[in-house]
Amino acid sequence: MSEQRKPAEEYVVIRHKPGYRLRRTALLVMFTVVAAVAGYAAGLAQGGFRFSTAEASRERLQEKVTTLEADYREARQKLVSLERGKLIDEQALHQARKIIVDLETRVGKLNSDLTFYKNIMAPSETSEGLQVDRFSLTSNRQPGQYDFKLVLTQVGNNKSYISGVVAVNLIGMRAEEKEVIALRDLSQDIENLGVKFRFRYFQDVEGKLTLPDGFEPLEVQVVAQAKGRKASQAERTFDWIDLTES
Repeated sequence: MSEQRKPAEEYVVIRHKPGYRLRRTALLVMFTVVAAVAGYAAGLAQGGFRFSTAEASRERLQEKVTTLEADYREARQKLVSLERGKLIDEQALHQARKIIVDLETRVGKLNSDLTFYKNIMAPSETSEGLQVDRFSLTSNRQPGQYDFKLVLTQVGNNKSYISGVVAVNLIGMRAEEKEVIALRDLSQDIENLGVKFRFRYFQDVEGKLTLPDGFEPLEVQVVAQAKGRKASQAERTFDWIDLTES
């Protein structure tokens, strides 16, 4: 009696990909966080925080801060878990860390904006009425050129509008002599010595300025004068070094 032959055994060759599953998990984490940030950016593009009242803006900001902080905590937990496994490749780890830094920056910015609205709606007793909130500078690509932004606020009583004019002067040295130059003479975006304003909560004044040759700026002086029933004056001086180093 002949012996029954067994069927030949078959072997399947599967390519081994070290760290493939963990890299895929890391990418899913990054896509989740990027989607959350993209949603936030889309919100800004469609109107951002420009709501009808500062109170509504503050509440919306608080919701955005809470959401981003939750995404940040989740991403941190997943990153720590992946790092402990020590199997994630360097590229995925680098991308994850960049996303964490971006989230930290966005949360910090939102918290700053939230504080801004809180100060308007719930001021201290010594800071009510017309205020020079901030003046910022951003260096342009061309030497001696800067983007500037001035923010005026009405703190406390926001039921009616406040109006008036604000003047900005740069104080510095040229040829070893003190010199005061009006912002109007440094910026094509400013036509008058006094820029008119009218707002309930806050107003921005933005543009570009170019420093003249040989002029060394030391300070920026801002004087805002309200007229009418809310007549008042707010003045603030900013150190040039502080503005350009921040």
